[in-house]
Parts: sequence; C-alpha cells; structure tokens
Amino acid sequence: MPSVSAEEAPRLRPYMDLCRLLGAFAGQLTQARDGVMQRVLIEYEGAAAHLNHKPLSAAALAGLLGPVMEGVNMVNAPVFARDHGIEVSEATHDRISEYQTLVRITVTTDQNTRSVAGTLIGNGKPRLVEIKNIKVEADFARHMLYVTNKDKPGFIGRFGTTLAEAGVNIATFHLGRAAEGGDAICLVSIDGDLPDAILAQVKALPLVMQATTLAF
Repeated sequence: MPSVSAEEAPRLRPYMDLCRLLGAFAGQLTQARDGVMQRVLIEYEGAAAHLNHKPLSAAALAGLLGPVMEGVNMVNAPVFARDHGIEVSEATHDRISEYQTLVRITVTTDQNTRSVAGTLIGNGKPRLVEIKNIKVEADFARHMLYVTNKDKPGFIGRFGTTLAEAGVNIATFHLGRAAEGGDAICLVSIDGDLPDAILAQVKALPLVMQATTLAF
C-alpha cells in the first residue's frame, strides 16, 4: 500500500474517491466493449499535479480493474496490472486549464482508446467533466445508464419514451457531443438497476451505438 502521511491523508481522501470512481467508470466501459487492456495513462493537472500520486494511481487502478478482475484492491491493483501485462504510466501537467484540479484516465485496449476525466467541486465532491474528449458534466450516481449515439433529431424523445414506458425514472440527464451531427453521449442516473430487457430496448433504438449500465 502506498505510504500516506497523517498530514496528507485529509487532502488526498477526496482525490482517492475521485480516482476510484473514474477508474470504475472506465473499467465498466472497457468490460462492456470486451477489449483487452494494454496501457493505462493517469494524468494529473492543476492542484492534483502537486499531490502524492502513488495512492491516487492505486485507487484509480483498483477502480479500473475491479469490474474485470476478482479480488482487486488498492494494495494489489498495481501488481495485478503488471501480472496481466498492462503498462501503467503517470503524467503531471502545469498547463492552464478551465479546472483548478483535474484527473484524467486514458485506457488503451486492443480495440480502441478512451478517456474519462473528473474534478472536485464544492467540499471535495467528485464530478465527471469529460468522456472520450466530449464535455459531459455529471455527478456520480449509484445507478447510471451510459449511451453513445449519433447526434440526430429524435433520439432524446425516443430514448425518454422507452424508459418512461418501462417505468424507469430518470433522476438526472446529461448530454454532450463531439460536433453537430457527430458522436454524442447521453448519461443519466436512474433510481435502481435497469433490467436487461429494457437495456436491450435502448440498444435497439435508432442512432444508438452503445448502451451500458454502470454501478458505483
């Protein structure tokens, strides 16, 4: 377990939560796409660049590998990554950013590369701010539904109707897109588990490219 001093602990705790949640987000998407992890890059910007990164990276790896490997925790996550041939690297940036502090995790598999970034707001509350280089600001919720789709008229109406007819309540709804008419992301928090049958209906909607349930 990476060493954390008594002085560092209060400052690192919210960052460790953020890193774990970001890792879990990326790990569940990787599991859903069945890609084999090859490389993981963990980047720290702003205030995060000046912290003790070892416990933060361990938390990120534990969150990332947990959905695809049994028995992973902060203590053994770096060992699990090494034993499975996953190259792990860290980078710090002092560049100017719109966020005072930022952590980004980029996962490369044998099929693609995706990234997710987050920051801390208010009294150290973790918040998503970017998915696959698309700006999407959202809080982490216990149950979430992640959808990638083509940015075309009609998707939001059909999506909302599908969930409503299935009796699924939407707690929060967040959208982002790479460009007009291009790839878009829909991220919603829901009040409970989404049944597989309903997920299948969402996947079958026109313009949907991927739909995945997430749990935190």
